[in-house]
Amino acid sequence: MAELKSAKNAASVDEFIASIEDETKRRDSQTLVALMQDVTGDSPAMYGSGIVGFGNRRVRYANGKEIDWMAIGFAPRKANLTLYIPGGREAIEPLLERLGKHKSDGGCVYIKRLSDVDEGVLREIVQTAVASGG
Repeated sequence: MAELKSAKNAASVDEFIASIEDETKRRDSQTLVALMQDVTGDSPAMYGSGIVGFGNRRVRYANGKEIDWMAIGFAPRKANLTLYIPGGREAIEPLLERLGKHKSDGGCVYIKRLSDVDEGVLREIVQTAVASGG
């Protein structure tokens, strides 16, 4: 599952970000790399062909299967920037109420563009998610 299609690999994050055609999405992705790298202290890594992740954590599924996965990350998808937030939503729920225009579902937060949200609150979400350890 995740270890096959979205496994951590040696692809260049810089080349991936540079290949994003939409200028706003490319700039927003650069901002997210800087923010997540600052919060985690970790260098970015590619997961699969389109996810930028930071740090490492062990994920255990309900069926008992375990995989190594990123502590936090994002993917610049066509419709949205998808943020992958570890653990449950409980820790970040109050922050999501202050974030600005977004959608969320489970462990993902969807943002059209960073100008739609409060970047200070976004930083708090990343810090809280990373501190909770998933």
